[in-house]
Amino acid sequence: MLKTNNHNGPLSRFTVIDASRVRAGPTAIRLFADMGARVIKLEIPDGAPGGDDMIGARDHDRADFENLHRNKESLTLNLKAEEGKVIFRDLIRDADVFIENYRPDVKYKLGIDYESLRTINPRLVYASISGFGQDGPYSKRPGFDSIAQGMGGLMTITGEPGRGPMRVGIPLADLCAGHFCAQGILAALLEREVSGEGQWVQTNLLESQIAMLDFQAAKWLIDGQVSGQNGNEHPITVPTGVYATRDGYLNLAAIGQTMWVRLCKVLGVPELVEEPGFESDAMRVRNRDRVNSAIEDLFRQRTTAEWIDALNEAGVPCGPIYGIDRMFEDEQVKHLDVTWDIDHPARGPLEVVNTPIRMSRFPRPEKARPAPEKGEHTDRILAELGLSPARIDELKQRHVV
Repeated sequence: MLKTNNHNGPLSRFTVIDASRVRAGPTAIRLFADMGARVIKLEIPDGAPGGDDMIGARDHDRADFENLHRNKESLTLNLKAEEGKVIFRDLIRDADVFIENYRPDVKYKLGIDYESLRTINPRLVYASISGFGQDGPYSKRPGFDSIAQGMGGLMTITGEPGRGPMRVGIPLADLCAGHFCAQGILAALLEREVSGEGQWVQTNLLESQIAMLDFQAAKWLIDGQVSGQNGNEHPITVPTGVYATRDGYLNLAAIGQTMWVRLCKVLGVPELVEEPGFESDAMRVRNRDRVNSAIEDLFRQRTTAEWIDALNEAGVPCGPIYGIDRMFEDEQVKHLDVTWDIDHPARGPLEVVNTPIRMSRFPRPEKARPAPEKGEHTDRILAELGLSPARIDELKQRHVV
């Protein structure tokens, strides 16, 4: 039997077995690890079939790996070997959550599908993330973030008009599928407190990307309007977007009539409020080019910092546009303490981005545990399950663990 988790946090009573790979699944389970759950990440032993497990490139991109897999344990286990399946079933008996993001048919071939595992542990919350869903005409296709961004409509509303489809600069479909999955798992764990039973939680990249379209999807479903690309400007309100200043750029969001009136006053052109065609958001959208032409030269007269001070004083939303390096130097970002320290045994002090959730009775730990080396906790976990050192060595020799 697995030992009780000794980490603090609101989710410390839960044990998660993580067979997910790439990004969406690890993103979902990172929340549980950061919140104190015991997360045991399964990896394929060296020498076992399918050794390219796509878990994350430890050597090629260690920064990404540390960010995704901090606070987890690593157990190497060959699920294709019968003895590996026996160990896996022992893990499942003590687990609260199991997550996988194989192609939908793989789990059935391995005998680790939901119906099989619920006979071992009826309280198990089983989570699956796929590219296109667990069934349907595309279910067996390989699914990756950029494919979901394209099929999910995002690339046709991102970027500048006439420049062709544009992918977002982060793996948005992966990340959203992971976050939706984490929400689903938490909801299933809450429901289990009433029913006493687990259930199968499913998300996929395509559906998650479509859900994130939000008002853009609603415009089509309700009004029959197909949105296009607006670059940095907001599709339904003007003026918003990026404006050149004397020394750089300013991000502006003068949304609504009140903000428009305030903006015109700060710019020194209050007469624009009464300009024909500028009287409302809807009219300004129809005259977008005229509005921008009327104000863009004014922004070039002062520096970005000067405009930010003046506009914020007037209550007009605005801000600078940072590179990632400068973003971390911003005084509010520093105040929020968004980074998390790691003492890495090989690389020394590291920082990763912390979970952006704050809880009054569970302060975030000062330090995160580094991402585990492959199989780092194998011996300890197997010993908890009752295997002797000699038996563990034997299984290692045969690439079962």
